Amino acid sequence: MEENTEDQAAANYRVTAGELRQFIERIERLDAEKKDLAEQQKEVMAEAKARGYDTKVMRKVIALRKRDKDDIAEEEAVLEMYKEALGM
Repeated sequence: MEENTEDQAAANYRVTAGELRQFIERIERLDAEKKDLAEQQKEVMAEAKARGYDTKVMRKVIALRKRDKDDIAEEEAVLEMYKEALGM
């Protein structure tokens, strides 16, 4: 019986090791895809810059588009208040 238990444990280990390997390989593929996407984004920004666009401002616009409009309005109101307080 002890041998059967050891065989079962070995089989479980193989399945777990195989599953682990699949997870690791999936993560590695996703990392490679992420790297490719980052390179494509870099190329798009370089193209925009070559056409005369301010890429720093473009990045800010992209970040703003991801945010909630109410949050943006509140932040802008506070910014204006601070600027007025400083005489800017």
